[in-house]
Amino acid sequence: METIQIEIVTPQGLIYEGSIKSATLPGSEGEFGILPHHASLVTLLKAGVIEITKEDDAIEMVAINWGYVKVDENKVTILADGAVAISGSEISKSIEDAKELIKSMGDSDVAIASATAKIESATKGHL
Repeated sequence: METIQIEIVTPQGLIYEGSIKSATLPGSEGEFGILPHHASLVTLLKAGVIEITKEDDAIEMVAINWGYVKVDENKVTILADGAVAISGSEISKSIEDAKELIKSMGDSDVAIASATAKIESATKGHL
């Protein structure tokens, strides 16, 4: 199984790092997916949710307020102004923190509603 390395970094440090099967990112022109051997690119990310599919098919989510992504064939590097991993033992706090981060960006109401709905639907049953 082919994988790609990912790291998500904020001014506070590394938020997420690992080997993954794929990722879906909130690009400035809409969501887009990343797979191993993706064409190289650098682009702006808007407020939203990064959906990560790990090697074991588990899904992890990280909310960001905005940032940039650099993609190479074997690595995805995301530099975000703010990010919250939506996982762990305190998932309800993570969900609330993620919602606040998205709202703080002041992006369009549609983008905020979309990101919030994605967070809520993906975390149903964890509250």
